[in-house]
Order: sequence, then C-alpha cells, then structure tokens
Amino acid sequence: MYHVFASPLRYTQGPGATRDLGKEITGLGICGPACIIAGRSAREQLAEIWEASFASEGLTYHVHNFGGECSRTEIALGRAAAELSAAKVIVAAGGGKAIDTARAIAAELALPCVVCPTIASTDSPCSALSVIYTDAGVMDSMRLFAHNPALILVDSLIIAKAPLRLLVAGMGDALSTWFEARACMRSGAQNLRGGVATRASLAIAELCWKILVDDGTAAVDAMKSGTIPPALERIIETNTLLSGLGFESAGLAAAHAIHNGLTIAPEVKSFYHGEKVAFGTLAQLVLEQAPTDEIQQVLEFCSSVGLPVSLNEIGLGSASPDLILQIAERSVIASESIHNMPFPVTAKMVAQAIHDASRIGSEWRQKLGQSS
Repeated sequence: MYHVFASPLRYTQGPGATRDLGKEITGLGICGPACIIAGRSAREQLAEIWEASFASEGLTYHVHNFGGECSRTEIALGRAAAELSAAKVIVAAGGGKAIDTARAIAAELALPCVVCPTIASTDSPCSALSVIYTDAGVMDSMRLFAHNPALILVDSLIIAKAPLRLLVAGMGDALSTWFEARACMRSGAQNLRGGVATRASLAIAELCWKILVDDGTAAVDAMKSGTIPPALERIIETNTLLSGLGFESAGLAAAHAIHNGLTIAPEVKSFYHGEKVAFGTLAQLVLEQAPTDEIQQVLEFCSSVGLPVSLNEIGLGSASPDLILQIAERSVIASESIHNMPFPVTAKMVAQAIHDASRIGSEWRQKLGQSS
C-alpha cells in the first residue's frame, strides 16, 4: 500500500488576507467568473472587501446565499446558481457546512475550489471531502473528491471577530487529530485518500496536540481581549491547516465515529461539531484504555478552554441507556472510521465507553469544583 499525503495547493493566513483574495486567485492561474457560496454573516462582513478585491484583478463574481445545511438540497441549489452564472471557480465563504457545500458543487462541476473560512471551528477547509447531512441535520454520508481545494485563504482579523465558542469548538476538532492518527498508525488503517500515513502527516497530527496544550488558553484570552497575538495565529493554523492535513492524511478513528453517532440525538443539535468530537475523543481514550495520566491531560486541556467532558455538557445528561445504545450502534456501522481502531469494536463496547467517559468527566468537574 502506498503512503499518501494530501494537501491544498496553497494556504494563506494573516490579518486582512481577504483584501488579496482576487490576487491570490489569479496568481494560481484561475479566472472568473466566480460563484461565491456564502452564509449571511460572511456576506455582511466581506461583501465590500470582495467587491474591491475582485475588481482589482478584473474578476466578475456572483454571490449565492447559503441556506445553512450541507444537504443534497443545498448542493443542488448552489450548483444551479453556479451554472447560471457560468462560473469558472467556486469560492466558499463561511463555516464548515458552507465550505462542504461549495466543495461538493465544485467537484460536481469539475471546477477549482477556493475556501475562505470566516471561523476556525472545524478542520474541514483543507480537505477533499464533504460531510453531507439531511435537511433535518442528521449526518447522512461522506463524499470524497479527486482534488483538494486550490486555495485556502484565512483572514485572522475575521476569525478573531467570531464568537469565542467557535474557536474553542475548532480546538475540540483538532484535539482528536493526534489520538485518531495514532490509532490508525497502530492498526495500519488507510487514511482518507486510500493510502497509509506518511511520517509527515503523523508529525503534523502530533504537533496539533502540542500547540493546543501550549497555546490554547492564551488564544482564548486573546479572543476575549480582541487582540491577535502569535498564540492565536498558531491556534487558527492548528484548527484549520494542521488538523486538516492530519485527519485527511493520517486517518480518522473512534472520536469522529462517535460524533456521527451523537448526531442522531435531537438533544445535541445545538452543539458544534468540535464540541461533540471533543467528547468523542475522551470516549475513544476510554475505549482504548489509555493511561490515566493521558486521559487527565485531555481533561485538563478541555477544562482550560471550555470544551465538554460529559454527556450533560452536550445535552444528554438525562439520556436513557437505550438512546446511548442507539448512538453506539450508529457509531459502529460498517462504513464508520471506528473500525480503524487497532482492535474489534462493538456497539456494546462503545456504549460502555460513552458512559464511562461521561462519569470520568463529571468526576473531574467535581474535583475542580465546577458544574457538569
């Protein structure tokens, strides 16, 4: 089996980077018209900057209003808008679901994709896949595409204006990267590109964990103060680039599968992807019987930045054993990444790990004198 590493063609990050969007696009030899798939917040923040940036490069563009869910319905609507405008490039602006929708549209039309995240809440921007949900928000499927985006452009001024909870959720997503990569390394599982991890992807995945521990609390403090110090830039890079490269090229395991299982419960709909992944990471560590000190490190990190560590903190404090078993059964369907763990996993094992992880997290909160 080949060792495979996947990445976008170009990554650009810094304060005010959106001003150079047109220049970055033409610099890669991409021409217009562009179809921008954008959520409401992105349109409000960036419309004037797009106008100036695209005009400076002689690019025309059309903005399609993203409806909020990466569903087959939204993909079809966006594709129709792109075809109507004769687009030659698809630009995604917004959060993870807007990005996933735009990426699917670009793939269906065989067009380059440019990604401009306005939040650092997930590690999806750099990847060549989209997670598809039903119109009701239940995880439906995952689509893999032939190409990663041509350009990822991250404006840290825009990221810093977003709610703190979104950055923290991104840290929850990045938290899983090393632990899932390590599980795949131990089992020899394939990554999302059909190969096995390179040393580079494993090093990047491990670096995610190191930067989160070193800079996570400083980044939270910076978001609260409205400043953009190096620690916040490093966390933005970790959430967006390093975790994205790590998960795609090193592989996913139990944490994301448990997240996918959690989406069947209506009670978790108000919680962000990374918040659920953070709890899934804790459950994965319990499932693999990780050393107590390692679990405590994860608990310490989650507590320091405000990530959930119990079922109660993701809306499932009163979940019945039957619901937890249903979540576990969804987590172990044949197509799930939980089967990349270095041992066979059953729904019963996952249900027990979820219960035990929640108990451990609640006990940790009590030890710190915090409510769970």
